[in-house]
Amino acid sequence: MMKYTSQATTHILPVLTLVISLGVMGALFTVLDALPAFAAEKAIPAEKNPPGDIPDTQVFIDYTSPGGFALKVPEGWARSDHADGASFVDKLDGVVLTIAKADAAPTVEGVKADYLRELETAGRAIHVTAVKAVKLPAGSAIRIVYTSNSEPNAVTSKQVRLENERYLYFKDGKLVTLELYAPQGADNVDQWQLMSNSFRWK
Repeated sequence: MMKYTSQATTHILPVLTLVISLGVMGALFTVLDALPAFAAEKAIPAEKNPPGDIPDTQVFIDYTSPGGFALKVPEGWARSDHADGASFVDKLDGVVLTIAKADAAPTVEGVKADYLRELETAGRAIHVTAVKAVKLPAGSAIRIVYTSNSEPNAVTSKQVRLENERYLYFKDGKLVTLELYAPQGADNVDQWQLMSNSFRWK
């Protein structure tokens, strides 16, 4: 199982995306048995003056994935490449990209029935606030909005409450997951919209 680890959070997206998108229910329960029980963790309060605003002056550059898609990401953020995606991190903010095979496009009903349960099991104090189909320049996608606790800081053990947006894009048997996260209350609406709208298939 591959994990994406940053100063803010641990992401167990590849396993969940692959298993759920393929509908392999038997394997799903095997995976869940191996996952930490973070769901019972209590949500921590959001900070009153949270850090994490992406500056209005932030420059965005094109990132092209070997997996057949591209989008704009913040210039200067620490990049890590993985066998099934990439991540871009700056302090408590992050962008995580994951690609997997899928038999069909995800639906709102399917996400609510299975995906959210597994997201809540794998994440830390996940609270989902919205799941909806959206029309983007690249086509239809599923948008999931939720909050979560961050991974404890390795030195101080401090956690922060995060807000997250996750987009599921599908085309020709490929499912790409774009996750955007930052401390809850940070003002990144325009920047997150820019990135999600910039996604395109190659």
